[in-house]
Amino acid sequence: MIRLLLVLLLSLVATPALAERVKDLGAFQGIRSNQLTGYGIVVGLPGTGDDNLEYTVLSMKAVTSRFGLQLPPQFNPALKNAAAVLITAELPPFAKPGQKIDITVSALGRAKSLRGGALILTPLQGADGQVYAMAQGNLAVGGLGAEGADGSKIVVNIPSSGRIPEGATVERAVETGFATTPYLTFNLMRSDFTTAQSVAAAINARLGPGRAQAVDGVSIAIAAPEGADLRAQLMSEIENLAVKSAEPPARVIVNARTGTVVINSAVRLGPAAVTQGKLTVRVDEAQRVSQPAPFSQGQTAVEQRSGVGVAEEVKPIFMIEAGPRLADVVKAMNAIGASPADLVAILEALKEAGALKAELVIL
Repeated sequence: MIRLLLVLLLSLVATPALAERVKDLGAFQGIRSNQLTGYGIVVGLPGTGDDNLEYTVLSMKAVTSRFGLQLPPQFNPALKNAAAVLITAELPPFAKPGQKIDITVSALGRAKSLRGGALILTPLQGADGQVYAMAQGNLAVGGLGAEGADGSKIVVNIPSSGRIPEGATVERAVETGFATTPYLTFNLMRSDFTTAQSVAAAINARLGPGRAQAVDGVSIAIAAPEGADLRAQLMSEIENLAVKSAEPPARVIVNARTGTVVINSAVRLGPAAVTQGKLTVRVDEAQRVSQPAPFSQGQTAVEQRSGVGVAEEVKPIFMIEAGPRLADVVKAMNAIGASPADLVAILEALKEAGALKAELVIL
């Protein structure tokens, strides 16, 4: 049975918009994290690694060649104690050489578990192909697996993936350019011209007229002084300014898979008449045994009997009054008394009829 959840995002009584910090509305352009990836080998596994995979053998030969050891070409062991892995990490903004970052290690081949393994020194590269960190360390694996001789097995969580807290050392810093650009750009998380104008007005009220201007519905350009220290102080001051963000667009969000319906406070209803019916089809199956007379040539047979009936529940037309508040919308939806599946159909019909003053989003 699909469940219905009407989430009231704001109070049922209309209230003025609350002030929010600028830092909660977006972020400065260029101040972002960067993704790093790498390919490496985990060793020291208790027989749960890759089983004679060619690329694992080639990787082991490459690792040993770093130390001047050349393995013979016919070297082809069953590497159950090693596994080829992919390493992923996020390089935070302003990360400096020598700082530590967390990494995630995931098996690339048929390794059953990485528990107890150690990652060999591996370079982590960015999207530009440059090495920004070096990773190495012992894995912390939350999952586990066990297998019996008859083939039965049990797996808890994901034993083929683990983490190494502070497992990589930053070797190269990413240049953000925030100290040298002619102006700073603040980008909102959601495009809204009203909010962009409010942020620009709040900055100008604090720093002086003409210091900030809304470029579009997302970006606000801010004239900034030269020097990293002055700009850092300016950015901190801007981030903590209080701004009244604009009311969000009227939306009704429907999750068709779970039957969840979310209505925000900007939704309005126009007058409309709604009726809803329920059609029930009932099929009854019964069997009747036909017994022939004694000493006859007949045979006992089973006769199938079916009964099909259709019943339709007709409800009276329900009048929806115009509702200027979220409380009125919720009251009207509850008065209809429809199931979640029927409510979605009713909302779609109201939208087509022009009575639902909102964007209908189906997930």
